Amino acid sequence: MTNEEFIKLAKDKVAHYTFDVLGYEQTSIEIFVVWQAEVLQYYKALLATDIKDDQHYYEATYNGDKKELYLDVYNKQENKCFKVDD
Repeated sequence: MTNEEFIKLAKDKVAHYTFDVLGYEQTSIEIFVVWQAEVLQYYKALLATDIKDDQHYYEATYNGDKKELYLDVYNKQENKCFKVDD
């Protein structure tokens, strides 16, 4: 699997989850990659959508040995701001 194929597959799975599991209307959405890496036959990416109410982020991992894709879905619990002195 190439990196491009992995990203396409990961975005397809996020779209499926967003529409079919979470129940968002099937409109034109953007799914973007926040971070990605490849180590040996493993690919990993963090993804998000541009849906305003979607408080999830997605972690896709491809295991090349087993030819399996895993999708972990995380829910944003809290956003805190901390002041840092230089």
